Amino acid sequence: MTIKEAISKRIIELCKKNNITINKLSTMAGLTQSTLNDVVNGKSKNPTVRTIYLVCFGLGIELKDFFDSNLFFDLIDG
Repeated sequence: MTIKEAISKRIIELCKKNNITINKLSTMAGLTQSTLNDVVNGKSKNPTVRTIYLVCFGLGIELKDFFDSNLFFDLIDG
């Protein structure tokens, strides 16, 4: 799995855990819906730390909590 795939899956996982939609998360995070959709759908080749930080802010979690997932083990380049 690539890092962008892991980030996408983690955002979806956190939305399900918090019972919110991607659109709701974009509002909570102060991101445009298109930006978050691009990350989740793999159109964003390299999601920025700022984008991930804003997702975390919207969810009320820390960056370390975002990356505290088995999804980020054994990543490949790409």
